[in-house]
Amino acid sequence: MKIHQMNTHKIPSTDSIDKLAQFWDTHDLTDFEDQLEEVQEPIFERKVTLQIDLDPRQIQQIQEIAKAKGLDNISLIQDWISEKLKAS
Repeated sequence: MKIHQMNTHKIPSTDSIDKLAQFWDTHDLTDFEDQLEEVQEPIFERKVTLQIDLDPRQIQQIQEIAKAKGLDNISLIQDWISEKLKAS
């Protein structure tokens, strides 16, 4: 008769996908039920890319303003959008 022993190992605390994949390739989730917790909010949020058409003058203005503020173009535009949404 085989007796199931309690698993005394812990789930690794790492952000390495390779290490986690290797761990779960050799372990069974049911052996770690006592260490699991339910999470209500999303862990990973997917970002959506939005493409907009701008004329060359607009792009030049954005580049000049971004440079003056020490930002890249995308960061400047993201800041503007955030500010506008908060003001709405």
